[in-house]
Amino acid sequence: MSEQYVCTVCGYNMIEHYPLNCPFCGAPQDKFITAEECSEKYRVEGKNVAPGVTQLRSQPRLGYEHAAYRVEAESKTFWIDCPSCFDASLEAVDVITFTHHHFLGASNMYRSHFDAKVQINGRDSSNKLARRFPFDNKFSGNFTEAGLEAFHVDGHTQGFTIYVFKNVLFICDYVFLKPGSMVFNPYGPPGETREGARTIKKIAESRNISIVCGYNYVENYPKWQEKFAILVDKSPDL
Repeated sequence: MSEQYVCTVCGYNMIEHYPLNCPFCGAPQDKFITAEECSEKYRVEGKNVAPGVTQLRSQPRLGYEHAAYRVEAESKTFWIDCPSCFDASLEAVDVITFTHHHFLGASNMYRSHFDAKVQINGRDSSNKLARRFPFDNKFSGNFTEAGLEAFHVDGHTQGFTIYVFKNVLFICDYVFLKPGSMVFNPYGPPGETREGARTIKKIAESRNISIVCGYNYVENYPKWQEKFAILVDKSPDL
């Protein structure tokens, strides 16, 4: 196994790199552990959240790592995003496909272990956080693969891509849920983020969505959509 470290504050994986601070969250080196230590201390647990959809999260919690989702599609198994901890006990996956480049997890290790294809929107692949990660496919625009629909919406990152599988919408961290409200992810250009949200709203309204899978939540769509509509239609200030 090549040199690899994991930040325990955020879950970011550093491949063949031991910087003074985490490239994502800025945590110091004393918050890093090796990938091997990570696999010893953490495991990845699955929770079924919809027919054919399983949420994957590290246990115990690995910083503010985003949840990943396993999708049992028509002829392939997908992960939407990837756990930060490498857990060899997980079931094999055919394709690891990303919403954006911020949390690429241990995708390089799972790629080798499962002989899986890893893909991301090409506009996010060149970001400095993604440059050390291998990608087999740098897609552009929208596509459908084995029943999984992908939509490039831009906004939070240039390549941000949402996914729809049957009645499930995968939104990752485009928006954050707050008690009684919702806010946009502030780490992105405000104008593009709001425009991307309008695109998301149209896509969701054109599908029979009933469940929304976010970076740390699974929400009933009508309840989520009510907050999202208010957010999209209100003042342009993020």
